[in-house]
Amino acid sequence: MGGNKLMLNKHTYLALGDSYTIGESVEANKTFPYLLAQKKNWKTPTVIAKTGWTVQNLNKELANTTLASKYDFISILIGVNNQYQGLSIVQYEKELEKLIAFSFEKIKDKNNIFILSVPNYGATPFGKNWQSYIGFEIRELNILIEKVAQKHQIQFISITPISEKANKEIALLASDLLHPSTKMYDLWVDKIIDVLI
Repeated sequence: MGGNKLMLNKHTYLALGDSYTIGESVEANKTFPYLLAQKKNWKTPTVIAKTGWTVQNLNKELANTTLASKYDFISILIGVNNQYQGLSIVQYEKELEKLIAFSFEKIKDKNNIFILSVPNYGATPFGKNWQSYIGFEIRELNILIEKVAQKHQIQFISITPISEKANKEIALLASDLLHPSTKMYDLWVDKIIDVLI
Protein backbone atom coordinates (compact mmCIF):
# COMPACT_ATOMS: atom_id res chain seq x y z
CA MET A 1 0.00 0.00 0.00
CA GLY A 2 2.90 2.34 0.72
CA GLY A 3 4.05 1.99 -2.88
CA ASN A 4 0.61 2.89 -4.21
CA LYS A 5 0.49 5.94 -1.98
CA LEU A 6 3.89 7.05 -3.30
CA MET A 7 2.62 6.74 -6.88
CA LEU A 8 -0.41 8.86 -6.04
CA ASN A 9 1.82 11.56 -4.55
CA LYS A 10 4.06 11.97 -7.60
CA HIS A 11 4.23 15.56 -8.80
CA THR A 12 2.96 16.67 -12.19
CA TYR A 13 5.22 18.67 -14.49
CA LEU A 14 4.57 20.76 -17.59
CA ALA A 15 7.56 21.63 -19.81
CA LEU A 16 7.06 24.48 -22.29
CA GLY A 17 9.50 25.37 -25.03
CA ASP A 18 11.09 24.65 -28.38
CA SER A 19 13.70 22.19 -29.72
CA TYR A 20 15.77 22.48 -26.54
CA THR A 21 12.81 21.14 -24.56
CA ILE A 22 11.53 18.51 -26.96
CA GLY A 23 15.10 17.31 -27.53
CA GLU A 24 15.86 17.52 -31.23
CA SER A 25 18.11 14.59 -32.23
CA VAL A 26 17.75 12.93 -28.79
CA GLU A 27 15.30 10.25 -27.65
CA ALA A 28 12.38 11.79 -25.75
CA ASN A 29 13.14 9.95 -22.51
CA LYS A 30 16.69 11.33 -22.55
CA THR A 31 15.74 15.01 -22.72
CA PHE A 32 15.93 17.31 -19.74
CA PRO A 33 12.21 17.25 -18.83
CA TYR A 34 12.19 13.45 -18.69
CA LEU A 35 15.54 13.22 -16.90
CA LEU A 36 14.38 15.79 -14.35
CA ALA A 37 11.11 13.95 -13.75
CA GLN A 38 12.98 10.66 -13.34
CA LYS A 39 15.49 12.08 -10.86
CA LYS A 40 12.80 13.84 -8.83
CA ASN A 41 10.38 10.88 -8.99
CA TRP A 42 7.71 13.01 -10.67
CA LYS A 43 5.11 11.74 -13.10
CA THR A 44 6.01 11.57 -16.78
CA PRO A 45 6.12 15.21 -17.93
CA THR A 46 3.65 16.86 -20.24
CA VAL A 47 5.79 18.48 -22.94
CA ILE A 48 4.49 21.19 -25.24
CA ALA A 49 7.37 22.12 -27.49
CA LYS A 50 8.37 21.98 -31.14
CA THR A 51 11.53 22.59 -33.11
CA GLY A 52 11.50 26.06 -34.63
CA TRP A 53 8.89 27.53 -32.31
CA THR A 54 9.10 31.15 -31.25
CA VAL A 55 7.38 32.26 -28.08
CA GLN A 56 4.56 33.50 -30.31
CA ASN A 57 4.14 30.00 -31.77
CA LEU A 58 4.09 28.49 -28.29
CA ASN A 59 1.45 30.93 -27.06
CA LYS A 60 -0.71 30.21 -30.10
CA GLU A 61 -0.47 26.47 -29.46
CA LEU A 62 -1.34 26.86 -25.78
CA ALA A 63 -4.41 28.92 -26.67
CA ASN A 64 -5.74 25.89 -28.56
CA THR A 65 -4.64 23.15 -26.16
CA THR A 66 -6.62 21.61 -23.31
CA LEU A 67 -4.37 20.87 -20.32
CA ALA A 68 -4.76 19.45 -16.84
CA SER A 69 -6.27 22.09 -14.59
CA LYS A 70 -3.15 22.62 -12.47
CA TYR A 71 0.46 21.35 -12.44
CA ASP A 72 2.91 21.06 -9.56
CA PHE A 73 5.86 22.34 -11.63
CA ILE A 74 6.22 24.27 -14.89
CA SER A 75 9.43 24.99 -16.80
CA ILE A 76 9.85 27.58 -19.55
CA LEU A 77 12.66 27.54 -22.10
CA ILE A 78 11.88 29.58 -25.22
CA GLY A 79 13.47 32.34 -27.25
CA VAL A 80 16.29 31.04 -29.42
CA ASN A 81 14.11 31.07 -32.54
CA ASN A 82 13.06 34.66 -31.85
CA GLN A 83 16.76 35.53 -31.90
CA TYR A 84 17.55 33.31 -34.90
CA GLN A 85 14.73 34.84 -36.94
CA GLY A 86 15.74 38.37 -36.00
CA LEU A 87 12.42 39.14 -34.32
CA SER A 88 11.91 42.15 -32.06
CA ILE A 89 13.06 41.71 -28.48
CA VAL A 90 10.30 44.12 -27.45
CA GLN A 91 7.71 41.78 -28.95
CA TYR A 92 9.44 38.85 -27.30
CA GLU A 93 9.02 40.50 -23.90
CA LYS A 94 5.29 41.02 -24.51
CA GLU A 95 4.85 37.40 -25.56
CA LEU A 96 6.92 36.15 -22.62
CA GLU A 97 4.66 38.10 -20.26
CA LYS A 98 1.69 36.38 -21.89
CA LEU A 99 3.34 32.97 -21.43
CA ILE A 100 4.04 33.66 -17.77
CA ALA A 101 0.42 34.73 -17.23
CA PHE A 102 -0.67 31.41 -18.73
CA SER A 103 1.75 29.56 -16.44
CA PHE A 104 0.36 31.31 -13.37
CA GLU A 105 -3.09 30.02 -14.33
CA LYS A 106 -1.81 26.45 -14.67
CA ILE A 107 0.39 26.13 -11.57
CA LYS A 108 -0.65 25.07 -8.07
CA ASP A 109 2.13 27.06 -6.36
CA LYS A 110 3.68 30.05 -8.15
CA ASN A 111 7.02 29.30 -6.47
CA ASN A 112 7.27 26.18 -8.63
CA ILE A 113 7.57 27.89 -12.01
CA PHE A 114 11.12 28.10 -13.27
CA ILE A 115 12.47 29.69 -16.44
CA LEU A 116 15.72 28.61 -18.05
CA SER A 117 18.15 30.86 -19.87
CA VAL A 118 18.50 30.39 -23.61
CA PRO A 119 21.54 28.26 -24.58
CA ASN A 120 24.25 29.83 -26.71
CA TYR A 121 24.31 27.96 -30.01
CA GLY A 122 27.22 30.15 -31.07
CA ALA A 123 29.35 27.60 -29.19
CA THR A 124 28.38 24.87 -31.68
CA PRO A 125 29.84 24.06 -35.11
CA PHE A 126 26.60 25.37 -36.62
CA GLY A 127 27.08 28.81 -35.10
CA LYS A 128 30.87 29.13 -35.00
CA ASN A 129 31.09 31.59 -37.94
CA TRP A 130 28.80 34.02 -36.10
CA GLN A 131 29.90 33.12 -32.58
CA SER A 132 30.43 36.68 -31.28
CA TYR A 133 27.22 38.03 -32.78
CA ILE A 134 25.10 35.10 -31.57
CA GLY A 135 26.69 35.23 -28.12
CA PHE A 136 25.95 38.95 -27.80
CA GLU A 137 22.29 38.59 -28.80
CA ILE A 138 21.75 35.55 -26.57
CA ARG A 139 23.23 37.46 -23.62
CA GLU A 140 20.88 40.38 -24.29
CA LEU A 141 17.93 38.00 -24.48
CA ASN A 142 18.88 36.28 -21.23
CA ILE A 143 19.28 39.62 -19.44
CA LEU A 144 15.70 40.38 -20.44
CA ILE A 145 14.44 36.94 -19.40
CA GLU A 146 16.08 37.27 -15.98
CA LYS A 147 14.58 40.75 -15.54
CA VAL A 148 11.08 39.49 -16.35
CA ALA A 149 11.56 36.47 -14.07
CA GLN A 150 12.61 38.72 -11.18
CA LYS A 151 9.65 40.99 -11.81
CA HIS A 152 7.28 38.05 -11.34
CA GLN A 153 9.38 36.38 -8.62
CA ILE A 154 9.98 33.33 -10.81
CA GLN A 155 13.11 31.24 -10.37
CA PHE A 156 15.60 31.97 -13.17
CA ILE A 157 18.12 29.21 -13.86
CA SER A 158 21.12 29.97 -16.06
CA ILE A 159 22.15 27.01 -18.19
CA THR A 160 23.90 29.10 -20.85
CA PRO A 161 27.41 28.60 -19.39
CA ILE A 162 26.86 24.84 -19.62
CA SER A 163 25.88 25.15 -23.29
CA GLU A 164 29.07 27.10 -23.98
CA LYS A 165 31.20 24.15 -22.86
CA ALA A 166 30.32 22.55 -26.21
CA ASN A 167 33.06 24.74 -27.68
CA LYS A 168 35.60 22.33 -26.22
CA GLU A 169 33.56 19.20 -25.57
CA ILE A 170 31.74 17.94 -28.66
CA ALA A 171 30.15 15.09 -26.66
CA LEU A 172 27.83 17.69 -25.16
CA LEU A 173 26.12 17.97 -28.55
CA ALA A 174 23.71 15.61 -30.29
CA SER A 175 24.53 14.05 -33.66
CA ASP A 176 23.34 17.20 -35.49
CA LEU A 177 26.15 19.16 -33.75
CA LEU A 178 23.68 21.88 -32.80
CA HIS A 179 21.33 20.63 -30.11
CA PRO A 180 22.23 19.24 -26.67
CA SER A 181 23.14 15.61 -26.14
CA THR A 182 21.85 13.65 -23.17
CA LYS A 183 25.19 14.39 -21.51
CA MET A 184 24.47 18.11 -21.64
CA TYR A 185 20.88 17.59 -20.54
CA ASP A 186 22.19 15.71 -17.50
CA LEU A 187 24.26 18.77 -16.56
CA TRP A 188 21.21 21.01 -16.97
CA VAL A 189 19.18 18.75 -14.70
CA ASP A 190 21.87 18.78 -12.01
CA LYS A 191 21.83 22.59 -12.12
CA ILE A 192 18.02 22.72 -12.01
CA ILE A 193 17.87 20.38 -9.03
CA ASP A 194 20.55 22.37 -7.18
CA VAL A 195 18.51 25.54 -7.61
CA LEU A 196 15.09 24.04 -6.87
CA ILE A 197 16.15 22.34 -3.61
